[in-house]
Amino acid sequence: MSIAYQIVVCGSIVPDPLQTLTPVTGPTGPGLKNEMMLPAWLDPWAGHALYEAAHLAKNQPGSKVWLVSLGPKAKLQQVMMTVAQKVPFELIALDGAAGGFTDAAETAAALAEAIAALPGLDRSKLLVFGGWESASRGAGATLQILAEHLGITDVFMGVDELKVEADGTLEILERIEGGRHQVSRCSGAPAVLGWATGNLPEPKNNPQIGMTNMRGVMPALQKARSVTVGATGVTFAEVVLPQQQRQTRIVKDAAPDDIAREIVDWIKQ
Repeated sequence: MSIAYQIVVCGSIVPDPLQTLTPVTGPTGPGLKNEMMLPAWLDPWAGHALYEAAHLAKNQPGSKVWLVSLGPKAKLQQVMMTVAQKVPFELIALDGAAGGFTDAAETAAALAEAIAALPGLDRSKLLVFGGWESASRGAGATLQILAEHLGITDVFMGVDELKVEADGTLEILERIEGGRHQVSRCSGAPAVLGWATGNLPEPKNNPQIGMTNMRGVMPALQKARSVTVGATGVTFAEVVLPQQQRQTRIVKDAAPDDIAREIVDWIKQ
């Protein structure tokens, strides 16, 4: 049985990790030094979710993929020039902060409002994808709160694989503790899936897909609604990068138990 799913991918943008990221405190709160000047990318976990969504839509005729992205419009435009060439999707843009100093509850509420407003939305066919983790927010709670707003009770995190069975049942491979996986089964949509790395490589650039996507991307950016996702009422006392520590001692012929004991003692200090 082939089901035409409505797949919504929630994905934000993050600074290029190869750049020097220096936290600073400004008049509006903490942020990154010269943040608007830093090159940006689609969050890696969101990227996996987007590629898996496109793969599922390709295998389920009639399915459609939306990318709901919350970030500064100028940065979204820069990132979409590249992402649009990867897979077909329709962009729903929200103009707001995309840094690590935002609130998961406010972010989830803004995303849920945008999803609920999609024209022709059929919740019986709705699958919401996103990153299990994030290179900026990393709260680990945004998708769960989003599911509550949308009234979706089937939520799966750490997903590496999704299969649609002949009867429409979803078989989901989830990561669990101890480096193992568990197989979960869901009767069908609606469901929320937080993706880990998935199983698919990054698609090659396709200029034809890019041109098709950009016809919708630019109008979506022009009419992007402004949202506030700051951590209201939260005060950051200090924002600094973790300090590197290196204490090296070369010892020959030490027993493994002695090495382990010394490491534990060092950690306890």
